[in-house]
Amino acid sequence: MTDEPDIEWECDRVGYAYTTRGRTIGESDILLHAGQTGDQYALHMDAEIARQSRYGQRIAHGTLTLSIALGLKFDTDQSKGVRISYGYDSVRYRKPVFIGDTISVKVEVTRSQMDEKRPGLRRIVETMDVVNQHGESVLFLEHILVRWV
Repeated sequence: MTDEPDIEWECDRVGYAYTTRGRTIGESDILLHAGQTGDQYALHMDAEIARQSRYGQRIAHGTLTLSIALGLKFDTDQSKGVRISYGYDSVRYRKPVFIGDTISVKVEVTRSQMDEKRPGLRRIVETMDVVNQHGESVLFLEHILVRWV
């Protein structure tokens, strides 16, 4: 549902879509993320154990993939004014991301409406489909943002 008269910015309109630039995941990304979060799980950190897994190699943390995807989105976001993250829904890790994979994000506004309980606040929902260099979806989520109008 959309309240067209209240929309000021093109980036808040249902159907507004764009694709971010790509970003290649490096070993240093995984090591830094593991150090920051304390997530030292063997499939991220131990090449030998990962080689024996179903993936055959180390995989990036899901939260690392999510963090980089959000950074790509905000790097590309052409919006004017301030939109603030309110939360994330339907986060689904669909495929592993490996060292050397390049990810980009397909972003589309799927909902945009005034908040019924908070006057002057618009809630925008963007779907984010994170894809690898082969065009395969590796992560999907809905990013909820708010803007004071």
